[in-house]
Amino acid sequence: MIERIETGARMSQAVKHSGTVYLAGQVGKGASVTEQTRDCLAQVDRLLELAGSDKTRILQAVIWMADMADFAEMNAVWDAWVPAGHSPARAAGEARLATPDYKVEVIVTAACD
Repeated sequence: MIERIETGARMSQAVKHSGTVYLAGQVGKGASVTEQTRDCLAQVDRLLELAGSDKTRILQAVIWMADMADFAEMNAVWDAWVPAGHSPARAAGEARLATPDYKVEVIVTAACD
């Protein structure tokens, strides 16, 4: 069975299938990389909860940044957010995001109920 969460005309914010939840890329509000990363991760937390999961069950994360010069700033927020002993497989890279205002986008796959 496939379950779609917060489905719109173009995409769902999360899709569950066979014990795995796939989150759409989450972007955040705020002027700084720190603010946007915190907001992205709060959205990840919310969506994982809706899917019956949490950040201790993240399998993989992909993080896109508009500028890799912001890598350390993003990592400071990430490192404080990820529970000790539960670091997922992760990749991070630079990409042009959907609008110039976006500095960070986080995409997560996690185990769920």
